[in-house]
Amino acid sequence: MDFTSSLDYLYGLQRFGVKLGLGNMRVLKARLPQLREPLPCIHVAGTNGKGSVSVLLAEIFKQAGLHVGLYTSPHLNCFTERIRIDGVAATRDDIGALTEIIRLNSEDIPLTFFEATTAMALLAFCGAGVDIAVIETGLGGRLDATNIVDPQLCMITPVSLDHSEHLGSTLAEIAAEKAGIIKPGVPVVVGAQDPVAEEVLLSVAAACEAQVFLSGRDFSWRGDHDNLTVFVGSDRLHDLTCTLAGTHQLDNFAQAVAGAIQLRKQGFKIPDAAIAGAGKNVFWPGRLEWCRDSRVLLDVAHNAAGIACLADYLEMQNVKRIHLVSGLSGERSPAEVLMPLVKYVVAVYAVPVSYGQSVPTCEMVAWAENQGLPVYEYAVAGDGLDAACEGLGRDEHVVVCGSLYLVAELRQGVLDSHSTMEFVPETL
Repeated sequence: MDFTSSLDYLYGLQRFGVKLGLGNMRVLKARLPQLREPLPCIHVAGTNGKGSVSVLLAEIFKQAGLHVGLYTSPHLNCFTERIRIDGVAATRDDIGALTEIIRLNSEDIPLTFFEATTAMALLAFCGAGVDIAVIETGLGGRLDATNIVDPQLCMITPVSLDHSEHLGSTLAEIAAEKAGIIKPGVPVVVGAQDPVAEEVLLSVAAACEAQVFLSGRDFSWRGDHDNLTVFVGSDRLHDLTCTLAGTHQLDNFAQAVAGAIQLRKQGFKIPDAAIAGAGKNVFWPGRLEWCRDSRVLLDVAHNAAGIACLADYLEMQNVKRIHLVSGLSGERSPAEVLMPLVKYVVAVYAVPVSYGQSVPTCEMVAWAENQGLPVYEYAVAGDGLDAACEGLGRDEHVVVCGSLYLVAELRQGVLDSHSTMEFVPETL
């Protein structure tokens, strides 16, 4: 099967929608001997930061000279990004071969898109004989397709309200779903949590007799992006750098370091130099990424907690006036997601998200009008971005956020030779 046919097949599986449960994955595991082979891995769940923690962990292992697999979703530019080995995305031929295996072994079951891609990643990692794989969950955890793995370590990043239509209407319910990845006797590293979520996670870990390493209690950080110290128990790692912008990424880096040290205690050779190298070299596009001479900021923040981190970053960078290009996915409400940005917004450019279920732009317009903000509505996201860029004042910037799919759609259009992960103050 060639790459184009593979994508046609995989995206065709979206007719089965989101279906939480492990039944199909268990069938595939029974049919494919490769999926029953031991796969050393770290399983990462959470609402915000799980992708960043996963990428940081994979970079640490790569810097340590380990043969490492990384499975994340969604992708920004190309489907192949979802499955990486040693930092290199799967080839199109790889995707074709993996898809054909899945197709031949699932013709009689209603396999979903995410179930298929998860099985493909696990097949790729087993086939490559990786030393360790980092597996990011999709939705939730307990019934997520990735939850057929038997990890060496579990990681749970901050839990907040999101995907309530699938995971529950309260923080406690959502935390319980995320906690479903915790396995009996398997240690778990828990990032900074709301007290309600923390109580649920600790309770589940206790019931599983899983040792917990908790942010603020067992690991922490001090300093800034250029002079960072991470404390993990009695370990202190000094003079670290983190290239990922935003204070929340320092939380993510500290959690990744804590995870790496737990793996080191299990016998994996991960020197401090590998951790330092990861902080300097990690790259995770679309996360507070400045483009066009630092006049356009792209960020995949798409829920209230993520937008709050974006607002904190704007405040720290002294960005006071933004033209907001935004579209939301799923069943999210602009009033619930975007309020932290209101005090910075000069004008709103309401655009659709071209992939999946898009919140109608009229809802964005109504929200902006209720806030007394000038608002412009566009049928094509690129047109909204062009309009936002045209009228920039000297002290103004464009911010694109609200959906990873929106950032993915617009990123190539704004990316140029001046793209940087760092903010350039001279443009203010």
